[in-house]
Amino acid sequence: MTVLVMGGAGFIGPRVIRKLVERGADVYATDINPLPDIPGVAPGAIRSARVDITDFEQVTRSIVEAQPDRIINLAYLLGGGEGNPHHQMRLNILGMDNCFEAGRLLGVNRIVYASSVAVSGQQSNFGERMATEDDATYGTSQYAVHKIFNEFQAKMFNENYGMSITGIRPANVTGPDKVRGSVDHVRCVTLPARGEPVSFPYQQMMRLPIHVEDIAEAFVRVSLVDRSEGEVYNSGGTAISLGDLADIVRGYLPDAQIRFDDPGGREHSGNYLVDNSRLLSEFELSYPPLQQRVLEIINEVRADEGLPPVAG
Repeated sequence: MTVLVMGGAGFIGPRVIRKLVERGADVYATDINPLPDIPGVAPGAIRSARVDITDFEQVTRSIVEAQPDRIINLAYLLGGGEGNPHHQMRLNILGMDNCFEAGRLLGVNRIVYASSVAVSGQQSNFGERMATEDDATYGTSQYAVHKIFNEFQAKMFNENYGMSITGIRPANVTGPDKVRGSVDHVRCVTLPARGEPVSFPYQQMMRLPIHVEDIAEAFVRVSLVDRSEGEVYNSGGTAISLGDLADIVRGYLPDAQIRFDDPGGREHSGNYLVDNSRLLSEFELSYPPLQQRVLEIINEVRADEGLPPVAG
């Protein structure tokens, strides 16, 4: 099976590529940036090309060259804030539409793309219950509105052309090398791992972290089936406050300097109670405990810094 991974040089992309190669897939990766060296993937093991996803001709050419059975689109602008709306629209909306339309014209009906938990907006829209994929979307940020439109556009392609386009809504993806998007839950782990202090506005700000390896596995499993039962899936994760996450970190690093300006903040939290039972059951997924993932991140960071590992 040949899989075209768009956005292969990003945060999730290299992990998806590695997992596909481990499964014996022929991988063709594209990005506007150079692909990094991917641990576990030998040089020359994959094909790649520089592609600007906002350019329809480049997208179609990459599909013609790859001849894929599947497309995974991870090319989007994460953490762009509310600035430069024209550029963000071109990447997040036009780029996604280019992927869908080029796939349709060239006969690649199976496409899996990244939506986001941001489509749901604030947790206050749901009270204290879990949000499901059937709930209305309330996201109001530029990024959230773009992802809401991506989901609408995918639905139109599926209904009008009989395609099999599926979205996954990643929650707060975490890992030692994340630098864009929601990063407070990352910095709460990585900075103390380096022996650096860190501070945050709110102690009870809620997050829904999912490790990058786990979301990469979800993308791979969903992409490898011919057709999924749902058109969009919540990734879910572990609902936790930054204060409780700090306590986990202090359990491994007792001298960690983590400070909060305000003991509250829950009311400012995005959607963190999320039902991901559809994804987990249909694709037989399970996530390792967050405590385990936190320890892994700490020790990956410390290894890069030349510091001794901490024990579990």
